[in-house]
Amino acid sequence: MSAGSLKVWSWLHTWTSLVCTLFMLLLCLTGLPLIFHHEIGHLLGTEIEAPEMPADTPHISLDKVMQIGEARHPGQDGMFISREPDDDRVWYLTMSDTPTSTSGLHQVAIDARTGEILGEPQLESGFMYIVNSLHIDLFAGLPGMLFLGLMGVLLLISLVSGAVLYAPFMQKLGFGEVRRQRTTRLKWLDLHNLLGIVTLVWFFVVGGTGVLNAWADLIVKAWQNDQLSTMLAPYQDQPPPQQLGSLEAAVQSARQYLPEMDIQFVAFPGTSFSSPHHYGVFMRGNEALTAHLSQPVLVDATTSEVTDSRPLPWYFTALQLSRPLHFGDYGGKTLQIIWAVLDVITIILLSSGLYLWLAKRRRKKTAAPNTSPSAAQQTP
Repeated sequence: MSAGSLKVWSWLHTWTSLVCTLFMLLLCLTGLPLIFHHEIGHLLGTEIEAPEMPADTPHISLDKVMQIGEARHPGQDGMFISREPDDDRVWYLTMSDTPTSTSGLHQVAIDARTGEILGEPQLESGFMYIVNSLHIDLFAGLPGMLFLGLMGVLLLISLVSGAVLYAPFMQKLGFGEVRRQRTTRLKWLDLHNLLGIVTLVWFFVVGGTGVLNAWADLIVKAWQNDQLSTMLAPYQDQPPPQQLGSLEAAVQSARQYLPEMDIQFVAFPGTSFSSPHHYGVFMRGNEALTAHLSQPVLVDATTSEVTDSRPLPWYFTALQLSRPLHFGDYGGKTLQIIWAVLDVITIILLSSGLYLWLAKRRRKKTAAPNTSPSAAQQTP
């Protein structure tokens, strides 16, 4: 590699890293508790715990679940109802004043077997809400998400440029060698390069999936304007129904249509994942590799008949795959621990990069007064 090319790559690595470093540190610090959000919820007492009952205990109908939720919050209607992929004992019913509300939402956790209200998770307060909001959008909504997405792109550029610079830098050193007998700055430089090359693939995967997650709203909007609008075209000029039909019947119709899949969540009529005429029943795979992949089934809200269902487009599928991969949700506790260790290493990597830049600037300032004007003019 020529000296000119090396200088360009070095400049690119330095400035893309500097611009995004503080935000990447924030994302790594907030991402660490999010890896263990279920465990933290248990410690804080905010995780919903379903009582143990025989496995064959029958479940109440979803219509009954809705009645319980409406009695809890009179005047509000359902927006979504969902359950955890590995636990069908609890329904989480999200309610609001209108189907498109973005604030004033209530979520009620209802035992799917007894109808008992197990709690009301706080959607807009608490420690994990603050951590999650900082990680996703800096409390700035879509602009915050897009900004963090841009920082993610800069991160990917810094990773590529760092990998390009690593090969010529290590020509005179053994792989992973840290020159412990040299200056503190050189030791940190070697450690920074070592940590960077060790975490390169993981950091690239997490950074890439983070960029996809930052664009989630745009991806959903693209799906709505593309595939969903095509599926809803026959209902375009029809007035919305005056009364909704059975939620239980709608879900059963979706189950019969895709019997090899399980319920992920249901979007009520009028929400962004359905239409004023439909329940949007999202079905997911029932295996480890497909549990995060879903297919929407549109069910007529009055007749409970399936009107359309299509596999999600590739860009939506990419988004769904990126979310669990970003937080290490695929491999159980083992993968969570690996993700956490790599996250801590990345925090050290980012901090060392910031230290090296500050140390270099300080060294230049210290050397400047000792440089004569004539010598400075001769310096290239």
